[in-house]
Amino acid sequence: MPTIKRPRLFALAPLALATCLLGVSLPMNALAHGGAAEMVPLKSTLEAFGATVKWDDYANVFTIVKDGAYVKVKPGVPVAVLNGKRIELSVPMVMRGDTAWVGKAFINEVFQSGLDRTFAIEQRPHPLNPLNAEEIAAAVEILKQSGEYRPDFRFTEISLHRPDKAEVWNFVTAAKPFGGDRQANVTVLDGKHLFEGLVDLKSRKLVSWKPVEGSHGMILLDDFGAVQKAIESSAEYAQALAKRNINDVTKVVTTPLTVGYFDGKDGLQHDKRLLKVVSYLNTGDGNYWAHPIENLVAVVDLEQQKVIKIEDAGVIPVPMQPRAYDGRDRQAASHKPLEITEPLGKNYTISGNSIHWQNWDFHLSMDSRVGLTLSTVTYDDHGKKRKVMYQGNLGGMIVPYGDPDVGWYFKAYLDSGEYGMGTLTSPIARGTDAPDNAVLLDATIADFTGTPTTIPRAFAVFERYAGPEYKHQEMGQDNVSTQRRELVIRWISTVGNYDYIFDWVLHENGTLGINAGATGIEAVKGVASRTMHDHSAKEDTRYGTLLDHNIVGTTHQHIYNFRLDLDVDGENNSLTEVDPVIARNERGGPRTSTMQTETHIVTHEKQAAQKFDPSTIRLLSNSSKENRVGNPVSYQLIPYAGGTHPVAKGANFAKDEWLYNRLNFMDKQIWVTRYDAKEQHPEGRYPNRSDKDTGLGQFVADDQNIENTDVVVWLTTGTTHVARAEEWPIMPTEWVYTLLKPWNFFDETPTLRKPE
Repeated sequence: MPTIKRPRLFALAPLALATCLLGVSLPMNALAHGGAAEMVPLKSTLEAFGATVKWDDYANVFTIVKDGAYVKVKPGVPVAVLNGKRIELSVPMVMRGDTAWVGKAFINEVFQSGLDRTFAIEQRPHPLNPLNAEEIAAAVEILKQSGEYRPDFRFTEISLHRPDKAEVWNFVTAAKPFGGDRQANVTVLDGKHLFEGLVDLKSRKLVSWKPVEGSHGMILLDDFGAVQKAIESSAEYAQALAKRNINDVTKVVTTPLTVGYFDGKDGLQHDKRLLKVVSYLNTGDGNYWAHPIENLVAVVDLEQQKVIKIEDAGVIPVPMQPRAYDGRDRQAASHKPLEITEPLGKNYTISGNSIHWQNWDFHLSMDSRVGLTLSTVTYDDHGKKRKVMYQGNLGGMIVPYGDPDVGWYFKAYLDSGEYGMGTLTSPIARGTDAPDNAVLLDATIADFTGTPTTIPRAFAVFERYAGPEYKHQEMGQDNVSTQRRELVIRWISTVGNYDYIFDWVLHENGTLGINAGATGIEAVKGVASRTMHDHSAKEDTRYGTLLDHNIVGTTHQHIYNFRLDLDVDGENNSLTEVDPVIARNERGGPRTSTMQTETHIVTHEKQAAQKFDPSTIRLLSNSSKENRVGNPVSYQLIPYAGGTHPVAKGANFAKDEWLYNRLNFMDKQIWVTRYDAKEQHPEGRYPNRSDKDTGLGQFVADDQNIENTDVVVWLTTGTTHVARAEEWPIMPTEWVYTLLKPWNFFDETPTLRKPE
């Protein structure tokens, strides 16, 4: 079974029997096949099934929506309409008072009719299907039986060992059978010691097992509880709180933060597994983030599970004004209904973990570290599946802060590499996190104990209108235009105070967009100043913006890097630069200058690592494939920001910072490396407390040739977040963007023809 779970459309079969268990069945006098039919209330039964039910008093009709099914049914009519097609009902719906009743078989008759084509059974399991619950459990059991297992093991990763890329492409594009065995990568922590293993699920053997020297593992969810317990049992921390008139440590909310690396200048031993803890006071207003306990940091040793050091830079009163971020202290905004309907059903089909929409086909999976991953992305061009991308996902991201004070200088979170953003997935709420027409999909990953864990509503898939695709109005003739449709795959991860929304957006015209949105709550600093007129305000706001009385939003950055294993019409690609230039007019006439372009190929990895200059067009090209007029087929690479900064600036701190020794991906927006399946993360595999760059800086150190070969594109975007009042106490979503656009990939406007 695939790990992304199909919504439970048929999970309770026969569902009609399940309605009896709800205690709502009621014999009534309606007749079915000559006998009395057993009836159930429509609204409560269908809502328990997961559908939405709406009554149109004017049309005298009920509308029922469940995933891809759009159903209309009228009282007294023995027919339902599902996605525009009629279904005969054994019993018509009837009204008794204000309550509608349907036959007990209604759910089976309508939702198991086969007329909803949103979901299809996966006929050929995709080689990149993530490990399902049974496979995760098997991997743990094989490790336990191997002789290497110890009871104190905690799992940082149990994931599919990716099979050979060429074999996967042959499976997808040539329909060849896949003969590879399913294997699992297993990474565990034993105290502070890290081990990597490879498990063969078919032979049920531990194929390899090795220690990882000099690396710290990821922060696991049970570390959060260990930190809170350590804080609450620390007498020294209680004394520091008492100085701030806080005498109930149970009202203190801790945030466990990675400590970074400063070559010993922070007084911390590099071989210890440590977290720093800054805290907030829970005042009962529903927003402890608005009440920082400033200038107080505890260092917790995760092995000892105790506070080993207190850093106290002096008392600053805790801001105490109530600042509920959910609007509970305000009148809610009033909206009239905005309905999105698909009365004939969905335009896409989900088969296992694979999705087909218009001319696009792709595979979808969850990674416990980087979250949403799209694989084997192809575009059907007149019946031929053309390769676009083998794998695309968030490679990594960093959120560095610019304040040098005791509670801030170390803050430079590698959210995916240190905490695991897939593990921290936030279930999507229909109607707010995603539109009502979205299909919500579960995902399964392993938790730190190795237990398979279902993440409900991990992904949202929905189609939306996105303006006109094209339009032209000739004088005196009919208008020519068509609408643009987009398919969005959405995933949200909540890392502490911030929530990150990632949208992969497919356009009918072959364009692929990646939108990253930051929302949630600012990490704020307690200060003495109430307004900018206070004598301390200039100093208090040196590193941020005064957002509220006694609260500063510190200046920081959100920098995202996307790993994009593009295979533009095949694996052999090159990075091409096209520069529009001004050239002298040599052909006569009144013009003195012309606009021309200069094109050249980037041949090596170090040359490809660049700041984004919007005046240069960068293409990933396949010189062995041409469109009908002889231009090489390409995709344009566009990492641009938005919001505060139209162009991503890169890292906003000095070159002698230790962070530059550890990471390089943040300061250049475009990287291209020769394909290596082991190179998955721009910050390196184990970045927690790393003292050198084991990511993109290391990947390009050998400066390999990247001309006409299999390459991976890494695009960095982001924003320098200068806080503003409109973002407090909760931040409207701030988006930044990345775009992959076909460039002579097609012979003509792709949307002139209907999908094959």
